[in-house]
Amino acid sequence: MTVGIAPDKASLRSWLPGFLFLAVIWGSSFLFIKIGVRELHPLHVTLARVGIGALTLLVVLAVLRDRLPRDPRLWLHLAVTAAIGTAVPFTLFGYGEQRVSSMLAGIWNATTPLVVLPLAVLVFRTERMTMRRAVGMTLGFVGVLVVLGVWQGVGGAQFTGQMMCLGAAACYGLAIPYQKRFVTDRTESGLALSAGQLLMATAQLAVVTPLVAGAPPAPTSLSLDVVAAILALGALGTGLAFVINMRNIRLAGASTASTVTYLMPVVSVLIGVFLLDEHLAWYQPVGALVVLVGVAYSQGLFRRTTKLDRSPAGTLQPAGVGSEP
Repeated sequence: MTVGIAPDKASLRSWLPGFLFLAVIWGSSFLFIKIGVRELHPLHVTLARVGIGALTLLVVLAVLRDRLPRDPRLWLHLAVTAAIGTAVPFTLFGYGEQRVSSMLAGIWNATTPLVVLPLAVLVFRTERMTMRRAVGMTLGFVGVLVVLGVWQGVGGAQFTGQMMCLGAAACYGLAIPYQKRFVTDRTESGLALSAGQLLMATAQLAVVTPLVAGAPPAPTSLSLDVVAAILALGALGTGLAFVINMRNIRLAGASTASTVTYLMPVVSVLIGVFLLDEHLAWYQPVGALVVLVGVAYSQGLFRRTTKLDRSPAGTLQPAGVGSEP
């Protein structure tokens, strides 16, 4: 998604409700994943959510009289971002939440910008490294070590689950600068690009899932909670959420819209505590706070804002990638 100039006097009430709603949708996605993997293989959860999400965006495209991309080369790039920015990370979060709490998965999602920046600087060369960004990244990685509780030793199923969630965040970190380099400057709308990416992810998972996870169980054999969670995960967390995010960017600017990243772990923790009766060790939220401070510092959020509201390196938000779990 291309980034423009923020509206000079955007009314707070014009975008704040959508901003908060988006934080709730994406923050609650970890709850839906946790419920889904109780009865479904993580690959089945991912295939269902991207399929439902793709269908949702196709409906929106039809309503807006927009159309899917036509360039075959662009579809090849969308196939790459579909794999590393959708299919693989969604599945890794599913595997991870079989071993760790939804709250912890939400915290790990917030580490995505720590991976985006070095790749954007060193590999894709879409950003420049500065002292501020280097300090912010270092602080963020210290926060990662605190979340892991490395002084206690690492290992076991929970460590494996945390590494899977970190791997999912790393996938986003790779997909975001890739899409920034090869996709986002296209003339097609962000909605069309996202729909195309979800369609490619659905096709990829439709091939892989039966080979790895076998045939899915009949929907009638699933509990109502699981069915509702998968529908919400696909239609809301993977489909409608992107439409809301595009509206937030248009009304409030890219930098303001990108700060939803900071609310998502808060929402996931609150939901985990009050709905799933989950518990965190003291150092996990402390580490998460250190990570968020490091990310905020690397993005220059502690400096005085300027009229140009550009998306900072850590929160590049091309179509369909980067914030959603």
